[in-house]
Order: sequence, then structure tokens, then C-alpha cells
Amino acid sequence: MAPKPKQAQATPWHKIVLALTVGAAGGWLASLLALPLAWMIGAMLATTIAAMAGLPIALPILYRTAMVAVLGVMLGSGFAPEILDRVGDWVISLLGLIAYTLVAAAVVSVFLRRVAGYDPITAYFSASPGGLSEMMIIGGAMGGDERIISLTHTSRILLVVLALPFVMQWVFGFTPGPRPPGGIPLVEAEAFDMAVLTLCGVVGFFAARMARLPAAAILGPMAASAAIHLAGWSDAKPPNELVAAAQVVVGTTIGCRFAGVGLKLVGRTLLASLGSTVILVGGCLLFAVMLHPLTGLPTIALFLAYAPGGVAEMSLIALALSVDAALVATHHIVRIFFIVVFTPLLFRILPAGMTGRSKLPASE
Repeated sequence: MAPKPKQAQATPWHKIVLALTVGAAGGWLASLLALPLAWMIGAMLATTIAAMAGLPIALPILYRTAMVAVLGVMLGSGFAPEILDRVGDWVISLLGLIAYTLVAAAVVSVFLRRVAGYDPITAYFSASPGGLSEMMIIGGAMGGDERIISLTHTSRILLVVLALPFVMQWVFGFTPGPRPPGGIPLVEAEAFDMAVLTLCGVVGFFAARMARLPAAAILGPMAASAAIHLAGWSDAKPPNELVAAAQVVVGTTIGCRFAGVGLKLVGRTLLASLGSTVILVGGCLLFAVMLHPLTGLPTIALFLAYAPGGVAEMSLIALALSVDAALVATHHIVRIFFIVVFTPLLFRILPAGMTGRSKLPASE
């Protein structure tokens, strides 16, 4: 009789509780310091330090999935009916986004191979400006190092999320405008509104999963929420406390990815990620400046729309800095679609010498 496959062990509760406690404490301290995007950045920094110090912290992906769905509903609530009149203004910037993604990925792939010493396959799947989970899974299946791919993408998101709010406010002199109205306190939330938003999150998520869409946890709830808000059926937003909790979980998840990784590997990957992040952010700024006169869109909005971070993270930064969150979220969703669909395809059709595909077994 064939042995039964091993089942994945459940994450011990003490690791989950410690991770959330450290993350919440970090978010609270950051909020006291009035840092931009305090709850996410504080949680991310605190748990990253805790993980690298060897504390037993972990957070199952299910927690992030649930809270990212909350953020998707929140982002969808920003799609007011008047946004429909602006969609045509985004065509040129979306085409520019595809060009930026191709150019940036090619340059970073060369950098990771020639300077950072990555093998060709790992460099190829580490270079895309997005799609952490998808690139780790596909890259591993193609023969790349899953651990390095995951850590490179995680480090990039960490560096981008930490740097962008401060770069925009301190270096470029960007002053946020008045914050758009957020949600209401949880105690004031209407039961019917919360039921509608919950339905958007649940139905949107499962519909996106059934359709096999990338980034389903944020895309499905965002699309469902946007649909009812664009139709004018609701103007409700998730409560402030729930949004803060979602930020803590997203930040904590990023930090927990550094748990159990050797300091030498972390240091080497952080250096590689720092170089690739400089390339990606520099290219992002260049494209934003070039496209501003062609599109009429604010340079700062284009910069965030092209920034090489996660959909949830960049959308939250847009909200925190009062930049057009609908534009930013839409561009990042399109970028993820493009990366997930075309990165594996290009891997197969590009010359083998560029991707290291010649090293794969014949059966691949």
C-alpha cells in the first residue's frame, strides 16, 4: 500500500498570536508617530525585526486573504459613478504600463544575473515588478529557486512600501491634500450596509477564484464593490477599525516571510532587491514624467500607478496620500493580469540563452 501523503501542519496558535501582537504593537507605535500608512508600515517593520531576531512568529495566508478582501471592498467603494467618464483617459497610461513592465523586467533580469549572481531562471522570475505568489509558484515549477524568488519579491515590496510615502513627501516635496472621507467607526455602522459589503467580499472572492483570476482576493471583492457603488446602490465603506486591522495583517504577513531565513541569505537578497528596486522605481518615475504630458494625468498618480509594489499596498499608499486610488488600483490590477499571463509565455518563446531554459530537463 502506498504511503499517504503528508498533510501540511497547522500553524501553532502561539506563533499566530505573537505575530499579530507584534504587528498590532508596531502599527500602534507608528500611528503615535503619525507615520504615513502607519498601521501597515509599523506592523511590517515590527514583524520583520522580530522574524530576523528569531522570534517564533507566523501567519497563515488565510488571514491575509480575508483582510485583503476587506481592502478590495474598500477600494471598490471609491469607484463613484463619475469615474466611468474618466476611464477613456487611462488608455494611454495603461499601454505605457505594459511597456514599462516589459522594459523594467528585462533590465532587472540582466542586473540580477550579471551583478547579483542569480541563475537565469531565478533572475527571470524574480525580475517581474509584481505577482509574488504567482512568480514563486511558476518559477519554482520551471526550475528556479522558490526561496530566492519569494524573498526577492518580498524584499522589493518591503523596500517600496517603506520608501514611497517618505520619498513622495520629503524628497519630492509632495504635500497630501485633504484625506478623502474614510469609513465610519464600527459602532456607528449600519447592519444592512455591513451585510452588503460582506456579500461583496464573499461573492466577489469566490467568483474570482472560480474564474481563476490572478489576485482573486482583492480583485473579486473590489469588482463586486465597485459594481454596486458605480450603480449608485450603495455608498457604504468598511469601518475604520476593520481597515486598520486589514493593514496590520497585510504588514504582518510581509514581515513573517522573513522568519526562519538565514541572515546571510537575507542580507544578500536585500542588497540584490535594493539594486533592482532602484531600477524599477527610477524607471517608474521616468515613465510617469514622460506620460504626464501625453495623458494629462498627475505625475504623482502615474508614479504610484506604476510603482513596483503589491496591489493592496500601493492602493493603501494612494489612499493615505490622497492620490487617485481608483486609477492606482486599476493600473495595478492590469499589471498583475499582464505579468501572470505573459511571463510564463515569454519564458517559453524567448531564446533559451536568455532564460536558462536550456538547463531544464527534456521532459519540461
